[in-house]
Amino acid sequence: MVTPGLPPQSGPIIVADVGGTFARVALAQLPPGQPPQLTGLRRYECASYPSLAAILADFIAVSGHALDTAVVAIAGLLEGDHLVNTNLPWAVSVQATQAQARLRSLALINDFEAVAYAIPHVQADTLAALNGDPDALPSWPALVLGPGTGLGAALRFQGGEQPVLASEAGHAALTAVTALEMDILARMQQRWEHVDQERILSGSGLMNLYPCLCDIRGASPRWQSTEALIAAAHAGEDPLAVETLEVFSAWLGSLAGDLAITFGARSVYLVGGIPPRIAHFLHAGGFRARFLAKGVMGRVLAQVPVWRVEHGELGMLGAAVWQAARRDRAAA
Repeated sequence: MVTPGLPPQSGPIIVADVGGTFARVALAQLPPGQPPQLTGLRRYECASYPSLAAILADFIAVSGHALDTAVVAIAGLLEGDHLVNTNLPWAVSVQATQAQARLRSLALINDFEAVAYAIPHVQADTLAALNGDPDALPSWPALVLGPGTGLGAALRFQGGEQPVLASEAGHAALTAVTALEMDILARMQQRWEHVDQERILSGSGLMNLYPCLCDIRGASPRWQSTEALIAAAHAGEDPLAVETLEVFSAWLGSLAGDLAITFGARSVYLVGGIPPRIAHFLHAGGFRARFLAKGVMGRVLAQVPVWRVEHGELGMLGAAVWQAARRDRAAA
């Protein structure tokens, strides 16, 4: 949602990437014909602030700049003035946020829409290949998929006035393939009427998957947080923690393959807060095996490059790219 009737700002703006746990905020310069330049990055713990407006107001106060324009990449879906999101610690009203932060213009865009806008600006040295030719050039459309606090997905086209198709794929029904996954899904359905992808394929989902596996294996859970679980898996000190990340990685690979087939994606970018923390398990082979396990389509998917992106500022970069494109359209 964009403040109506106002032309895009030509000077520096605020860009933010807001997830369920942290908000990252920076100052963006938008030089014509060049990639945006981000400076002054600050990270905020969302639960420590009463609202999104409070975070933006704090950034303005400490930035030393007269800032009145913000583009916020945020998890969720806008319905009129209000954001629909199950992972944020507070409700978000666009008009109230703009007024409370004293902004001239405020735009909220889906966080994975923003990440998809950033994809053409991703540098080769931030890409780690999971499938296909590691030296392949970007191919379109590109699927952008990422587990973090939740699970996001978007499609990036090569160009055009609407180069990004946002989605809420994380809220689609979870699909089980193996006997173990079916057992897990059946147990999850006893807890929730609708078991979506996020219930497993996200940071919070890991803490649903792990105790479920413990129950299946007849063991008591030892770890009470995603951080502790991941650390135990990397240390190899708990076979069930290891199995949790192996099952998670394979299940994520299966979803990536399904979405690549559904959208005809010619490349896949795996982003979000979880992949960098479980890189060893993603590269161990289970992700790729399940990505390709699509019958006759496996031969097609073998040619689709899949990269894990090691870039922590994609949401903010994409918000800046989105604003620059809006400015350029207004000037045309």
